[in-house]
Amino acid sequence: MFFKTAEESFELLDRQRDGYSTEPLVPSLPTQRIYDYVLVAPRVEDDTDQKAQRQRGFIQKLEEKNITVKRIDHEDKVFFGIRAPNEMFKNYKYLLKVSDSCNWCGDVRGSVTQATRIRIVHFILHQTFINTGENLEELMKKGVFETMFCLHEELLRRESGFVLSVAGLVYQTAGSSRCSWCCSFPLWTCLFQHQPSNVSHLFDNEGTVAFAMCMAIWATLFLELWKRHRARHVSKWKVYDWCEEEEELILEIVNDPNCTPKQFSHSYLRSTLVLILVTVMLMLIIGLAHALVVFRVVAAPLMSEGSWEFIRDHANTVAVMLGAVLHYVTIQIMTRVNRWVSLKLCDIEKTNSFAATERNFTVKMFTFQFFTLFSSLFYVAFFLGRINGHPGNYVRIAGWRLEECHPSGCLTDLFIQMAVIMLLKQTLNNIFEFIVPWLKSCVKRKTAKKLERKCGHCYRKTCRDEHGSIEPCDVCKLRHWLSNYHLAHTDAFSLFNEFLEMVVQFSFTTIFVAAFPLAPLLALINNIFEIRLDAIKMVRLERRLVPRKTNDIGVWTKVLEAIGVLAVIANGLVIGVSSDFIPRLVYHYRYGPCANGSTSTHCMQGYINDTLSTAFVRDQAVRTDFTPNQMITDGFNVTQCSYRDYRSAADYTLTSQFWLVLAVRFAFVILFEHVVVVCKFIAAWFVPNNPIQVKNDRLHDKLARLKEELREMKRSKSTDV
Repeated sequence: MFFKTAEESFELLDRQRDGYSTEPLVPSLPTQRIYDYVLVAPRVEDDTDQKAQRQRGFIQKLEEKNITVKRIDHEDKVFFGIRAPNEMFKNYKYLLKVSDSCNWCGDVRGSVTQATRIRIVHFILHQTFINTGENLEELMKKGVFETMFCLHEELLRRESGFVLSVAGLVYQTAGSSRCSWCCSFPLWTCLFQHQPSNVSHLFDNEGTVAFAMCMAIWATLFLELWKRHRARHVSKWKVYDWCEEEEELILEIVNDPNCTPKQFSHSYLRSTLVLILVTVMLMLIIGLAHALVVFRVVAAPLMSEGSWEFIRDHANTVAVMLGAVLHYVTIQIMTRVNRWVSLKLCDIEKTNSFAATERNFTVKMFTFQFFTLFSSLFYVAFFLGRINGHPGNYVRIAGWRLEECHPSGCLTDLFIQMAVIMLLKQTLNNIFEFIVPWLKSCVKRKTAKKLERKCGHCYRKTCRDEHGSIEPCDVCKLRHWLSNYHLAHTDAFSLFNEFLEMVVQFSFTTIFVAAFPLAPLLALINNIFEIRLDAIKMVRLERRLVPRKTNDIGVWTKVLEAIGVLAVIANGLVIGVSSDFIPRLVYHYRYGPCANGSTSTHCMQGYINDTLSTAFVRDQAVRTDFTPNQMITDGFNVTQCSYRDYRSAADYTLTSQFWLVLAVRFAFVILFEHVVVVCKFIAAWFVPNNPIQVKNDRLHDKLARLKEELREMKRSKSTDV
């Protein structure tokens, strides 16, 4: 192979290694200079127009910073290719070297990668102000510029076809023994019937405790293994001591050597205002959860009086499922509201750096989303069926009685609620996230096809720019720019949404896993598909994301750790308070046949009857809970009915068995949480955050850096002499 100059050969090698050159290493292809960013503006024919003047003013400000701007007109659009000078990146590397944030990272030791170039130019574009004091963001809002984007690499796009694997699912159904109930629920039906199966026994059994403990410990191991995985990449990329705040200062100096830092500030008035607004927002979200409760309270009795027999017989279950669907719709609406409110709250706080703003926004957005997602679930898990009163003294809303638990147990309602929300959220979100950009790409691809036919062998039509570098003709550049322009828009929220989706999924698979053991399986199946769909979407259907350099996932790690602790508390309460595990345990050892030394019968014989209390219909207060038709069944009058509770038949006061079960419930919760927390601490201690190899590599890097600093000092002394 032959090259014109040694400098050209090394430049091409560096560009291919760092992702700049997208062409094969052949001697016939000249070195091509790429553009870091593209601005798109509407074409304005009148030079005296305000938009045209502001466009020229912004481009002039860029050119004053020695930034090359290539203008190409196309129909009613104007495309500006932005290319930053090499001197700017040399200054960036030097400031990194003398700073504390990354004085031994890849950008200091090697060439500046395309990702770094894009990140620097992105910052400079947003920090360039015209004479009116407007920056690019404000100019885009006023229509002076339409959009901006960084370019995908053509080679990456050509080789990014993925094969989407279709996973076969083997669905295993498990049945449970038939169980008989004295009286069906809710109380007012008062009809004797058999439940086909005890649905809750599928997940409310002796293995639930062990499963919940394993999931809580797994959450800790997952985070610890993730930290080890992160440490390997941080060591490989040499960004162990990276600091985003300090890099922002470096970028400020690169953009303007005479800049002044943004001072830290704190206002108790602003903090108080933010706290009040956050509280109001959380109360609004909790109020929406109450609205869902009211919907189910009203819907269940109305459907029980409907004309369809199936809906009448399963009115409560249908109401719970409809409530879950309505909850999903509420989640989709509130996600947009939460984002807008979080942004406004961050504007009020006036942080001094983008990294601090991002952290505050993440915490607020996740808090709002968490309450939006889990307020209704917490009600179903811990309050449903426990605050509705007792015969003769039921709690009512506008005349409607509060809903009761599913006949098979309170966990069944939570299981249904989580299953519907998780299935809808994962399935519909993946469909819309992929289909919408794909349809837009199909519609807009025709314009780029026309230019591709017009272009032909455009690489043979080259020109030499003012720096002496070779670049393709305008038609070829415009073809590439248009292909990126027609992709779906991306912004800072694009990656944030992916983070939020994964953290919410982590919450579903840990917090109420005792009530919904299928959550980890559904999450696994979803991620198998989503990892490929997201890759195709990001590489082929969406504009290139602005790269970010960092050494961790920021505040998300703290959020995941908080979820792990909350999962221990929530699962302990679900098992101890919501499930029938403790009542069965108490009956087995205190009230059942085995408690009296009997070995001829099953230890749980008579458990169902033991959990039921009796209500006499002759009591006037109880009679008001029924209609005349409900008090007559198959030609005979109903004199008494059973309901699920531990109450005296005489005056409906709580029995001693209730207090014993309650005491054991809370004792179990405390014991469960302490045991699991100790296991989590042991697991976190047992798995180090940093592998030994990473520690040794960092030690060698520090030693090599110190030796190099010493050699540079000696060279400078010899030069002075």
